Amino acid sequence: MKYILLFCGTREDQAAFDAMSPDELRRRYAEVGRWFAENNAKVVSSNRLQAPHTATSVSFGPSGAPVVKDGPFMEGKELIGGYCEVDVTGLDEALKMAKTWPGRGTVEIRPLVPPPGP
Repeated sequence: MKYILLFCGTREDQAAFDAMSPDELRRRYAEVGRWFAENNAKVVSSNRLQAPHTATSVSFGPSGAPVVKDGPFMEGKELIGGYCEVDVTGLDEALKMAKTWPGRGTVEIRPLVPPPGP
């Protein structure tokens, strides 16, 4: 079964990350690199996202007309920093992986919709 792990944090988490020294960043990336190496057989794909200020959102108002806005759609405190698609036996295995994520913050787990069958 395929899941997406969304790696989330707060604006404060983002500010703390941005303020890390080069040595702190190397240590954090090494921890994350080890996690990906340990879970390599289950990870289908992954990417880190650029900072929220680089986002552009398109929403649709009551008339159905598109409205373009600079910035992320989410108005809350949570930010998505990256994601990883995993292929595992089920939610328990996805949870086991998420519980060992070294990047801190929150990991949201969502199952992918399976392709339509014959």
